Amino acid sequence: MLGPAVLGLSLWALLQPGAGAPLCLSQQLRMKGDYMLGGLFPLGEAEEAGFRSRTRPSSPVCTRFSSNGLLWALAMKMAVEEINNKSDLLPGLRLGYDLFDTCSEPVVAMKPSLMFLAKAGSRDIAAYCNYTQYQPRVLAVIGPHSSELAMVTGKFFSFFLMPQVSYGASMELLSARETFPSFFRTVPSDRVQLTAAAELLQEFGWNWVAALGSDDEYGRQGLSIFSALAAARGICIAHEGLVPLPRADDSRLGKVQDVLHQVNQSSVQVVLLFASVHAAHALFNYSISSRLSPKVWVASEAWLTSDLVMGLPGMAQMGTVLGFLQRGAQLHEFPQYVKTHLALAADPAFCSTLGEREQGLEEDVVGQRCPQCDCITLQNVSAGLNHHQTFSVYTAVYSVAQALHNTLQCNASGCPAQDPVKPWQLLENMYNLTFHAGGLTLRYDSSGNVDMEYDLKLWVWQGSVPRLHDVGRFNGSLRTERLKIRWHTSDNQKPVSRCSRQCQEGQVRRVKGFHSCCYDCVDCEAGSYRQNPDDVTCTSCGQDEWSPERSTRCFHRRSRFLAWGEPAVLLLLLLLSLALGLVLAALGLFVHHRDSPLVQASGGPLACFGLVCLGLVCLSVLLFPGQPSPAQCLAQQPLSHLPLTGCLSTLFLQAAEIFVESELPLSWADRLSGCLRGPWAWLVVLLAMLVEVALCTWYLVAFPPEVVTDWHMLPTEALVHCRTRSWVSFGLAHATNATLAFLCFLGTFLVRSQPGRYNRARGLTFAMLAYFITWVSFVPLLANVQVVLRPAVQMGALLLCVLGILAAFHLPRCYLLIRQPGLNTPEFFLGGGPGDAQGRNDGDTGNQGKHE
Repeated sequence: MLGPAVLGLSLWALLQPGAGAPLCLSQQLRMKGDYMLGGLFPLGEAEEAGFRSRTRPSSPVCTRFSSNGLLWALAMKMAVEEINNKSDLLPGLRLGYDLFDTCSEPVVAMKPSLMFLAKAGSRDIAAYCNYTQYQPRVLAVIGPHSSELAMVTGKFFSFFLMPQVSYGASMELLSARETFPSFFRTVPSDRVQLTAAAELLQEFGWNWVAALGSDDEYGRQGLSIFSALAAARGICIAHEGLVPLPRADDSRLGKVQDVLHQVNQSSVQVVLLFASVHAAHALFNYSISSRLSPKVWVASEAWLTSDLVMGLPGMAQMGTVLGFLQRGAQLHEFPQYVKTHLALAADPAFCSTLGEREQGLEEDVVGQRCPQCDCITLQNVSAGLNHHQTFSVYTAVYSVAQALHNTLQCNASGCPAQDPVKPWQLLENMYNLTFHAGGLTLRYDSSGNVDMEYDLKLWVWQGSVPRLHDVGRFNGSLRTERLKIRWHTSDNQKPVSRCSRQCQEGQVRRVKGFHSCCYDCVDCEAGSYRQNPDDVTCTSCGQDEWSPERSTRCFHRRSRFLAWGEPAVLLLLLLLSLALGLVLAALGLFVHHRDSPLVQASGGPLACFGLVCLGLVCLSVLLFPGQPSPAQCLAQQPLSHLPLTGCLSTLFLQAAEIFVESELPLSWADRLSGCLRGPWAWLVVLLAMLVEVALCTWYLVAFPPEVVTDWHMLPTEALVHCRTRSWVSFGLAHATNATLAFLCFLGTFLVRSQPGRYNRARGLTFAMLAYFITWVSFVPLLANVQVVLRPAVQMGALLLCVLGILAAFHLPRCYLLIRQPGLNTPEFFLGGGPGDAQGRNDGDTGNQGKHE
């Protein structure tokens, strides 16, 4: 090593603007060792004309220099030197390297690839039927940097099962173990990067985008992966196209021009450009000249950091550029390492020590490895000192060293294995390898990829070249720092890239056209809701749920029935109290005056029985409110109609007696009146009630009412009610009562009143009129009222029927008992006086004369 004074002098000489002395960097691209590693780096670039006019299988001349390629080669040198200076990985062994220029072209990369596979100590590839014992010149290959080159070299090295570790080839196809069994890479595959891009579009609500890719394997496969990811996330690709490479014909260039014009005229504000550097450069060069309106460009890693694209004049007017860049550990010692080696390369004394020390067999074939590398300054390479792929090269070397460590079974004292390791033996230990580099622990998965995080980068313009700012991170899930993003819009507002507006709450999409992102917004009807923002149909609520229009959720239906606390029920309960109080009062008076002529004329014990039945009718009303139960549904009609039958049967006996006494001859009347009183009267009541019991039993057996829950009757509630299965049977249950009431009415309507006596027929007539008015009104009201109120209608009908009978028949008698007790005589109520006989005889004479 040179002393500090000499080194400082060399650095000073190197950094002078006028320094033009050639370097000896090209002589430092090879170093001998116990195990050799091959390296493929883009140290230069070839002129396009050299490929168009190529007619013989000769290598093009790489005239242009690539500073990034040289820095990556130096990163490999640094990693090898670190490993050789350590005692933990390969104690007692030295790694060597042999670095070549790929010129970023597959044609150029093939020659060093053939050199790597040449037999050790020669430059010939022997032809064997079995290569198990074949020892090539290198044990493994680091590189190349691009997917296009790796697609060519990967199949070539896989035939010999030689491990190849790329530091930049990210194409998903390279993960196929069947095609590329020996390929590894220290960068994630494109699928990870495109997944992050798709999540970025989702994060900002961009679902109407254009997707462009370079017209090569890298771009085509990237577009294919993105199309699948976008479709799964509801992102629509409005325009899609391939960007031809610079040497393509004009017809293919015209296609991408058409796509750009369509993008410019549409509502698309976001363009995903997954392209190689030269394709991206050609596209932006045309876009700037055509004055394409500013867009949001989502960049692929291939061109996001390219000086060729960043330095385009007018690039700042293209809009906002976002992209994902692989995150790795910072190699803080690398800039100093580069400066030191550039200083050494400028020192003639150091260069003279190299001489022929590192000269290889291939120099007369490939010539000087990198003549451009001998004519650079630190200023030429300073921009790429912190390039993200530098760490990828560094880790690639460490992964091979760790695999060799495992193969040789090395420990602190040395490596016990003595036989030279073949490439296929090293490959066995590369699978699922865990290794350490730069303070990180990394691992190859089953496809040869490493899992690394991505930083979301934003181009921020400061002068003529943008700088990359971190505005987010992706490690399986995306996290963005929105406040750090500067948009190209005048008000710094996030651009909107949607075919249709965002639907409001409770609206779903009705797709129009071929893209699911172009739609009309349709309101969800009542009983349905929008489950997810991207739904195209409304989801129906469950049977026990409801929802209003434009709802995003369903609500549980509350059970609805005629509750005790409802105003209608409270009013009916007051009416019940009134009716029951009047019944009990009348019954008390009748019992107290049971031997009086008035009570005897009203039927005596039968009248008291009738009042008891009216009281039971009042109590039966309590079966209708509240949540219905099966027993309650079965008991409602029998327990309300049967006591009413008992009451009406007693009134029927009163009407029959009045009719017999008034309308039949005296001889018949005396004979029939005896049958209408006493035990025979009770038999009539019993028969009437037995008939009603029979009808109610048939009604309950043949068509039993049941408790049902109606989910559709009410919009927001579940109606629980007693369902009448047959309205005909329901009507027949009323037949006995209706018949008794009709007979009562007929028996009293045409009866003539006798002067000087109480008119019993008039009270019965009005009582039956009240009955008929109540129940005739009940029928249409029950048919038209809401189902939930039907129990209230029945309650009201029963109570009004009771009150009508009380008011017309029983209460007038109670009034006489209380207010006019002097009229409570046999002559006035029972017709026992002389006037009665005379009136009856006059009636008979009149009838006789009438018949004559």
